[in-house]
Amino acid sequence: MKQLRLLVFLFMFAGLAPAGMAAEVRRITLDEAILTARSHSVDAAVALNELRTAYWTYRTYRAELLPEINFSATAPGYRKSYSSYQLDDGSFTFVRNNYMEMNGEISVDQNIWLTGGTLSLNTSIDYLKQLTGTRYNRFMSIPVALTLSQPIFGVNTIKWDRRIEPVRYAEAKAAFISATENVAMTAINYYFSLLLSKENISIARQNLANAQKLYEVAKAKREMGQISKNDLLQLELNLLNARSTLTDCESDYKANMFKLRAFLDIEDDVTLEPIVPDTIPQALVSYDDVLEKAHANNSFAQNIRRRQIEADYQVAKAKGDQRQIMLYAQIGYTGTSDRFGEAYDRLKDNQVVEVGFKIPLLDWGKRRGKVKVSESNREVVQSRLRKEQMEFDQNIFILVERFNNQRRQLEISLRADTIARQRYATNVETFMIGKISTLDLNDSQVSKDESRQAYINQLYLYWNYYYQLRSVALWDFSANRGIDADIEAIVRR
Repeated sequence: MKQLRLLVFLFMFAGLAPAGMAAEVRRITLDEAILTARSHSVDAAVALNELRTAYWTYRTYRAELLPEINFSATAPGYRKSYSSYQLDDGSFTFVRNNYMEMNGEISVDQNIWLTGGTLSLNTSIDYLKQLTGTRYNRFMSIPVALTLSQPIFGVNTIKWDRRIEPVRYAEAKAAFISATENVAMTAINYYFSLLLSKENISIARQNLANAQKLYEVAKAKREMGQISKNDLLQLELNLLNARSTLTDCESDYKANMFKLRAFLDIEDDVTLEPIVPDTIPQALVSYDDVLEKAHANNSFAQNIRRRQIEADYQVAKAKGDQRQIMLYAQIGYTGTSDRFGEAYDRLKDNQVVEVGFKIPLLDWGKRRGKVKVSESNREVVQSRLRKEQMEFDQNIFILVERFNNQRRQLEISLRADTIARQRYATNVETFMIGKISTLDLNDSQVSKDESRQAYINQLYLYWNYYYQLRSVALWDFSANRGIDADIEAIVRR
């Protein structure tokens, strides 16, 4: 019987234990939250995909500067159709065609950086087999041909791409590093929101315990006639407000917990317990130093340079489009025969030179107008860039001033938090012996709560300003070194 009871007990324990197990509690520091956000957050994944797009775009541009080997072929092509044919007397008739053809060509193409033209080295073979009438086979070979296609007076797109694309890629790399710092700032925001919620719950629970204790003491004093009914009702109202505040704080805590977990891609059954940072980044910054590093490293500087070059390119393109002249030249050899081998024996020169041009004689100022429009657009871009540069420098100045001022603000708020807690503890003891009123006690409680919340908020602002500086200058001011990233390794992982 005892064994049966033991089995039943074990069975019930096994069935109920999983349901009753508490959720995992994970203590997390601010540095851990930032590190997790950089590697697991959706924002980090978006930044990485944008970097990969820029990386392969730049690789494609680089590949266009290298020789390209192409093979094209028709194997086979069959034709059985009618086509018009002019007789000696000028009349036309239709003749039947029934033949098969095959051809193949290998070419090595190279863009010419200096002039913007294309140079190609070609070799090809063509085969024709007549299937009706006088049947025959025919081969035509071009063992080697050198072809040049060169625009004259037109804009050299290759030259401009060599100026624009490296700047665009440098802009993308800097933007990626800035984006990772923005991910860190988002993590800081969610972390301190949860930390403040946790502190608010701690405050609310302590206030509720104190309100309960004070209310019980007040009821006893009221029975002895030591306090008025109004004071008793005030303390009862404080107790109800403390319960309501705790409920609101718990709801806010759960919402901020969900946000941080979702951002860090952490399981829903994990309860995060944030820890108040006991240290802060030690850094002394100056406006000139931050401005210099921002101009050298920030993607904004590359963006300014790229947009200026692109505006100049549009002007050059409009001027080049005013007249279109194209040079085409080919030098090589060709041979024909009924047999494949003989098509390469008796070779003859094969030379073609063409100069085509299109110069408007009367276009009612259309092309000249396009040049003026592009020049006006360039002036607009330059004006916008000057304005954006001024705002960028101004924002850096404000940020540096706020960061340098924030250390002092943090020291003041920490001292105020310590004093407010000591004052409240003293007032609770004083109220217990009837030396102060409930109004004084409530005032000290509000001051204590606000001072603690202000300290957490000032701590958040310090970390936020610091990472804003990192994001702008791409510089670790506490370690006094640049924020670098192995782009090749990041893209390929």
